[in-house]
Amino acid sequence: MMLGLALSTLRHRRAGFVGAFVALFCAAALVCGCGTLLVTGLTGAVRPERYAAAPIVVSGDPEVHAVVDKGKGKVKEKAKPIADRAWVPAGLADRIAALPSVERVATEVTFPALVPGGPDSGSWGHGWESAPLAGLTLAAGRAPAAPDEVVVDAATAVRAHLSPGAGTAVRTPSGTLEVRVVGVTAQGFDSQAAVFFSSDRARRLAGHDGLVSAIGVFPAAPSAAADVRALLAGASGVPAAVVRTGDDRGRVEFPDAANAQVRLVSMGAVLGGTALLVALLIVVGTFGLSIQQRQREIAVLRAVAATGRQVRRLIGGEALVVGLAAGVLGAVAGLPLGGWLHGRFVALGVVPANLPAVLSPFPALVAAVATLLAGWAAARVSARRTAAVKPVEALGEAELKPPRLGAARIGFGVLAAAGAVVLTVLLTVLHSDRSSTPVCFLAVLLWCTAFALLGPLLARLGTAVLGLPMRASRVGGHLAFHSLRAGAHRLASVVTPLTLLIAMACAILFSQTTTGRAAAVQRERGNAADFVVGPRVPATAAEAVAAVPGVRTVTRVLHTQVRDGLTRRSVQGVSPQRLADTLDLGVTAGDLGALADGTAAAADGLGYRLGQRVRLTLADGTPVEVTVVALYGRGLGFGDLTLAHDLVAAHVDVPLDDELLVRGEGLSRSALAAALRGDPGLGVLDHAAAAAADRTGAQVGDVMLGLIVAFVAIAVLNTLAMSVTDRRGEFGALALTGATRRQIRRMLGWETAAAVALAAVLGLGTAFAVLSCYAEGITRGTAGFAAPVGELALVVLGTGVLAAAGTWLPARAALRGRTLDLKSA
Repeated sequence: MMLGLALSTLRHRRAGFVGAFVALFCAAALVCGCGTLLVTGLTGAVRPERYAAAPIVVSGDPEVHAVVDKGKGKVKEKAKPIADRAWVPAGLADRIAALPSVERVATEVTFPALVPGGPDSGSWGHGWESAPLAGLTLAAGRAPAAPDEVVVDAATAVRAHLSPGAGTAVRTPSGTLEVRVVGVTAQGFDSQAAVFFSSDRARRLAGHDGLVSAIGVFPAAPSAAADVRALLAGASGVPAAVVRTGDDRGRVEFPDAANAQVRLVSMGAVLGGTALLVALLIVVGTFGLSIQQRQREIAVLRAVAATGRQVRRLIGGEALVVGLAAGVLGAVAGLPLGGWLHGRFVALGVVPANLPAVLSPFPALVAAVATLLAGWAAARVSARRTAAVKPVEALGEAELKPPRLGAARIGFGVLAAAGAVVLTVLLTVLHSDRSSTPVCFLAVLLWCTAFALLGPLLARLGTAVLGLPMRASRVGGHLAFHSLRAGAHRLASVVTPLTLLIAMACAILFSQTTTGRAAAVQRERGNAADFVVGPRVPATAAEAVAAVPGVRTVTRVLHTQVRDGLTRRSVQGVSPQRLADTLDLGVTAGDLGALADGTAAAADGLGYRLGQRVRLTLADGTPVEVTVVALYGRGLGFGDLTLAHDLVAAHVDVPLDDELLVRGEGLSRSALAAALRGDPGLGVLDHAAAAAADRTGAQVGDVMLGLIVAFVAIAVLNTLAMSVTDRRGEFGALALTGATRRQIRRMLGWETAAAVALAAVLGLGTAFAVLSCYAEGITRGTAGFAAPVGELALVVLGTGVLAAAGTWLPARAALRGRTLDLKSA
């Protein structure tokens, strides 16, 4: 019976449920889009290109493993991807080739080889012996034989305008080489450029004596893969290696794909959860306003003997119907949204292009169910007090709304505020962006939850404070003041999404500007060089710069990532000689002059101490132990760890230096540029220009979290439209007492201004408190939060424009006609 009544209510009060429908629809789409990223990270596969013709690929283990103590005698083995390729002994190929089930093998070495006109990254050199791994054939020319001969793939030949007989320069880690193209393959690659040298020349350029990056296996029997695994598992002297088949071969070819998948999982989970929490907060407010508008209708039901349980079932049934329709449609819309998000991340370089989005029905199902349950829970929570009113008091309760909040709501509001305080203070001791950012947004949401629960109290307080300037207006402001004082619950329902919009927008924008500006300041203050040369500098260029008259110190800088246990640490490898000439890391303890191959310097606040022996896993999976000889305070600008350059360069895929820091007497840019004429593509910057360049870059969080802000903005428009539309009867009563339409519009203008002002105070106060603690933790007290005035004004003005649009458009419809209808009251 109650379900039928719920359907009847929905059929005759469609407008009253539009706001809830739109909020749930957007929530489902956002959760489904984030879920698509998560599923892509968990189950996505990278298509092999260079290994496409080899059924089996053997490589070093691309993960670091650790046993984690779960407590109570329970342990769990976990694994995390390393940053680059793990190499294996070349002699392993002969042992695999000797297996009866293997027909033949082909080995490969990989090193960066940049061609003018080719891509800035993803351009690799190999030996021609690896051509069978991709099934490459020559479309023109012949295979390379001399050290200065190369073959390029078809796509690179077109992009760089190369053909057999053409000469070009190739930048490699050992230097820039003048080579001659002797062949072009018939096939090309979509995600990379390939330059093939003779096999001996390629192994020397790769710099990994006796090692290969991969072994391709061509089976003679179906048991080949199992036989190779048995060899690796049982034979002595065989290093840790893995066997890949099918799409798993792509993870060997593209080691950054594993890290990209981890990023997708973390972003999808964290931002999907944040979106769901935001949706729940918005939907509770939307349903609360809807139920408040129907208090007299519900009061009639209570007065004719409907029980509180029946009323709750009625409202729950309405929510289920609305949630089912919105959830299903929103989940369907979320699938293309997930594909669009994936495309944006590909464009920003966060995700490789050959890791396609996985459009699974699972995220859509989860989003629909989560939205359905969220809508039902929001409706039941919003209806709790209305359904608890006694039948005798129901009609009176509908006319005279309660002046005080219930004790339970106040209690939960105080608890939410206490939790928000705890999270805000916790930010002061979190020094990692990976741990601080989720807590920052969760603290903002918890503050806004507290404001939503205590909203009527805050609305009354705000109305009292704003009453003086409002009453200065003899008609519009006077009417607005009394309307707001009598409708504190309505004002609170409008202020809550506005507060959330301002607080979330500030948290999104200014957490990034805070870390970006603090890192830029640290880099600028710590960079003592006269000039900076880069990017992707080969060893010969460093030698040429060092030979320029007047140069005293050349510091080679190479960035990578290592694992401390399972924890990822950002690392800069620097040449230790006269390091103080070019870098000031803000040493707080120890001696940076002791930096060498077996030592390290560490940023403050990460738990390291002087003299500590730290076991690290380098980018290629090689374990190493280093002793901490110094601690420094500028970790945000220069990384978590500083290691010796040669130690880092020997274990990365791209040992080209990111930059050279040059210091000397009487140096000029022209003299340095002249020394680099043999290396096209390198540039010389002075200190200030280099610091400015460091401050640029795409902010990936803007894409995802911007969607949350857009969702909240839609909720703001919904809430305002519902609030204004419900007041047609009030407008009619004012018209009958002599108020003109212009005076009513002025009243609404004052009310909107008051709501925006109150939301700005709460939202900015929340954001500034949270971001101040965030900056204290992330910069270790060296800088405050950065809030550019222009962006801050844009947030507040944008909120005001949204509030004005959400008020004036429905108000215009409500005031349309020759006479306002008092009967609608």
